[in-house]
Amino acid sequence: MAALAGERTCWVLTLGIAGMDSQSLGLARELADRAGLRIVEKRIVPSWPWRHLPPELWLAPLRCLGAGSDSAGSDSLAPPWPDVVIGTGRLTIAPGAAIRKASGGRTFSIHIHHPGAMGGRFDLVLVPEHDRLRGNNVVTYRGGLNVPRPDSLAAAAQRFAGVFDALPRPRVAVLVGGSNRCYAMTPAWTRGFAAQLRQMAEAEGAGLLFTPSRRTDPEVMAVLRRELTGLPVWFWDGSGDNPYSAMLGAADAFVVTADSTNMVAEACSTGKPVLVARMPGGSGKFLEFHRGMREAGLTRDFAGVLERWAYPPLNDVPAVADKVLTCLSRSARGGLVS
Repeated sequence: MAALAGERTCWVLTLGIAGMDSQSLGLARELADRAGLRIVEKRIVPSWPWRHLPPELWLAPLRCLGAGSDSAGSDSLAPPWPDVVIGTGRLTIAPGAAIRKASGGRTFSIHIHHPGAMGGRFDLVLVPEHDRLRGNNVVTYRGGLNVPRPDSLAAAAQRFAGVFDALPRPRVAVLVGGSNRCYAMTPAWTRGFAAQLRQMAEAEGAGLLFTPSRRTDPEVMAVLRRELTGLPVWFWDGSGDNPYSAMLGAADAFVVTADSTNMVAEACSTGKPVLVARMPGGSGKFLEFHRGMREAGLTRDFAGVLERWAYPPLNDVPAVADKVLTCLSRSARGGLVS
């Protein structure tokens, strides 16, 4: 595989949103390992009113960012421009495209997820297969690009060993999302979900580990706490270190709510059983994603039973990195040598 000539930099545009940032960082780390890129994280905090507007309406994207380099502002986006820039999500679209333009086209720009009308302003656009976007500069992947590394999961699990070891095995991590534009996590659904979890826990003698996402309604967690009283259960209350990675490393199986493709893909990267809890609603893209994961043998629907099976851990990152490096090697801007 080609290697970068001399030290080259890769800016990763971050938003402080774990599910977004981990996609960009996951790909960047793979490229860094294989091509010698030096990763520089650049925090993006769009100012008002730009953060509320479609990215194609940002008149001067590099001047639409909150000032400063502290926790409340953006990092400086100024020359020398990077060799590669990677961003994920709507708020990184305009800055990522603007960096490419400001560099005179020398920066190789990569955007993860659908960039809307601005797809032609990137060298590569990376989207999940179920997104249906296709084009000459589009690379698709099946799950996600935020594949946790086994050594980091093991280290995270060790930090929480004192908490998790108090629960019986099998230990099932329950990854709870929340309502979004496609799914509704209602109190009635949550009570039914809790009944299925109780059925599974009692039949298996299982311990349950719960973590909410940033979209989880506090009332959802309150219902789960109430309905699962008396079982060996641990809930993360949002204080202290986030146990998410520790759960990926320590759990024997997962139950994941259907609203989050990221959480499903991350759980599947462990090679452990992943049961998806269906929810009211859905969309063509979500349903296609879940159908593909089931047909590939990666997930099964959750019906109150702990099923056990094996499959190769999901990891699309090496294949996507191959395609990125191939494109870079063909580009004079990439500065690659064989």
